Amino acid sequence: MKIFTTILIILAIALIIFNITQLDFNKPFEGNSMIALIGIIASFCAVFILLIFKMSKKIEEKLKNQ
Repeated sequence: MKIFTTILIILAIALIIFNITQLDFNKPFEGNSMIALIGIIASFCAVFILLIFKMSKKIEEKLKNQ
């Protein structure tokens, strides 16, 4: 499970980088730039959720070992 969540975090970061390249910084809220912004926000949310999941698994393991 640790490897799977790490791979998902890496993929989400790759999507953030890809969507940053799609942004038009002169008009960030028009056309494809808006879609890229939504993708960036969604990818950040995915990264945070996966990090919270990894932390909860670490806490669960510590409590189980005690």
